Amino acid sequence: MYTALKDQIPAITQRQRQVVELIAAGCSNEEVGERLGISPRTAKAHCDVLRQKLGVTRRRQIPVAYRTLTGRDPLAESLGSRWDDSEG
Repeated sequence: MYTALKDQIPAITQRQRQVVELIAAGCSNEEVGERLGISPRTAKAHCDVLRQKLGVTRRRQIPVAYRTLTGRDPLAESLGSRWDDSEG
């Protein structure tokens, strides 16, 4: 599933990376929307696009596929940004 995508990693926008981080943190579409200032329906649309780009069928597979394709752990990125915010 991921092997075919590794040859050409899909472009993931900054907003989509934020959505991946929140999904990795266990947030629902409602929570994603609330945290990003978008509607739950828009959050779901981001998830649908991410599932297509990453070649997965389920929402919960998005963070794993993202990590597999990019080598970046979305949960660690999310936690890192929280540490950066609290230090300032």
